[in-house]
Amino acid sequence: MHVTIEKAEAAIQQAIAKAKELNTYMCIAVVDSGADLKAFYRMDDAWVGSIDISIKKAKTAVFFGMPTGEIGKLSQPGGPLFGIEHSNGGLITFPGGLPIVDADGVMMGAIGVSGSSVDNDHAVATAGMKALGTADLPDHPWRT
Repeated sequence: MHVTIEKAEAAIQQAIAKAKELNTYMCIAVVDSGADLKAFYRMDDAWVGSIDISIKKAKTAVFFGMPTGEIGKLSQPGGPLFGIEHSNGGLITFPGGLPIVDADGVMMGAIGVSGSSVDNDHAVATAGMKALGTADLPDHPWRT
């Protein structure tokens, strides 16, 4: 099941609220389960360069069904996914992208956030994701 526009907008609104709480400006992207852009919001004064990064974070999270920060850990030199960021037209492998998984354990899409520190990006993405579900896919093989 794909994330609906209503749910995508709800995730964006929660993410905006968290960004305001952190006193930062963000680009927020929500993609559906096919990695197609469903909704996007650029806060006033958010960096232009963060537009592409937020969308790529969301796509990366849905492509691999895991948080982008986890992919980053696996893609370090010597890691099992080293170089993966060069695939799929370019991936983002640092925090700020999260899958969105419904109560039945089905990935409906993902959220990607960019515009501040990776800690703030992750916090804002988490707020948006939690408006709809969780970021955890049950029994996924990347968990060890």
